[in-house]
Amino acid sequence: MQNTTYKEARRLRIKRMVFWFKNSLPGIISVLGVIVIWELSVRIFDIKEYILPSPSASVMAIITYWNAIRSNLLTTLYEIGLGFGVTVLISIPIATMISYSKIFQKTLYPFMVFVQLIPKVAIAPLFVIWFGFGVMPKILMVFLLSFFPLLMDAVAGLQSLNPRLYSMARTMNDSEWKFYWKIKLPNALPHIFSGLKTSISMATVGAVVAEFLGADSGLGYLLLRANGDINTKLLFAILVVLCLMGMVFFMIMGFIEKKVIPWHVSQRKNLKDDGTKKSDFRATA
Repeated sequence: MQNTTYKEARRLRIKRMVFWFKNSLPGIISVLGVIVIWELSVRIFDIKEYILPSPSASVMAIITYWNAIRSNLLTTLYEIGLGFGVTVLISIPIATMISYSKIFQKTLYPFMVFVQLIPKVAIAPLFVIWFGFGVMPKILMVFLLSFFPLLMDAVAGLQSLNPRLYSMARTMNDSEWKFYWKIKLPNALPHIFSGLKTSISMATVGAVVAEFLGADSGLGYLLLRANGDINTKLLFAILVVLCLMGMVFFMIMGFIEKKVIPWHVSQRKNLKDDGTKKSDFRATA
């Protein structure tokens, strides 16, 4: 019996891998097509490397400058991790207060919108004046750029609850705390994960922008050095690393989303499309 269950789980994993590959194939082909066209264009038109390096030259630059890229990458990852963590810890409680209280909705929410309308690049130099060239200005910039998208989606999700569910919960005499954790928050999770995906992308932008304006390490700082040295190959190498880093962050959020809300219609649609049966998922439970 145990051997049969193992075989069923293994067959399901293989089927999911095949489905993922088929689903990702168009995107992979399009990316590879752009890379091939880019490489051929540089070679055919004999474009100088200081103007536009080829993809192969950019990859070689990553290998050549990997020690410098790695040390600065760790700094940027540290700043993104702290800033994004603060964003998650603050935005969800504030969104909860706004969804429950008309007073917060009329006072706190407009203030958040006002802060969002302020150009972040314009106030970033103030952070350097106030907090110096340490990690604090970078964390604040990451927080400011990633906070509002998550707040907006969290508020939308928390306020999108069907009134019938609220009435039913009140009829069952559930406490407000249980109602929040069992009904309101799970209902808002699809919106929250949408905000998380946007926020993590903005967090990467925030860290690099902050490093532009005042830093002695990080990928943004390395970009400025490469620009000053007119080292276009290193510039493109850093851009490739930043793109890959953003893709990994986005995929991590998507993976967590599938694990946390497998019941949502978007996830159930994917499970249905890969040809698996309900019994297959019971076998892996």
